Amino acid sequence: MASPLRFNSLLPVSHIYAKYESIMPKLIVESIGTFDVPENKRLVLALTDEAKIDQLHSCGGFAKCTTCRVQFVSGEPKKTTEAEKAVLEARGLIGTPGLRLSCQIQCDHDMEVRVISRLAGSGRKDAGKTPEPQITPPPVWISE
Repeated sequence: MASPLRFNSLLPVSHIYAKYESIMPKLIVESIGTFDVPENKRLVLALTDEAKIDQLHSCGGFAKCTTCRVQFVSGEPKKTTEAEKAVLEARGLIGTPGLRLSCQIQCDHDMEVRVISRLAGSGRKDAGKTPEPQITPPPVWISE
């Protein structure tokens, strides 16, 4: 986590704001654009809120389905949740390079993803219930 901001009364406000902006992770969405994301925001929410993508999340972000899956181009997190690993194993997707569940990932560093599961063309009536701000179920982290 980034260190807290320290304010120096000799610095102009614009300098302080620029410092704050520089700690926001960059999310690059292939063929869409680059977006600043609040640190530790769930990737599924960054895709819908910042990138304005119709990302599917049918189970509401509880790692019960795989509709929120993305393919990492770069910056894939080294850790995963037990819930993500379990659902990917159950669906036979655990060995697919870069394939991850966006509902189980925090934006805590720069990353580039390919969106592969969108509402458009899915035949579904909506993308799913909006996921909670925090990762659900409460994450138990494991390192790959």
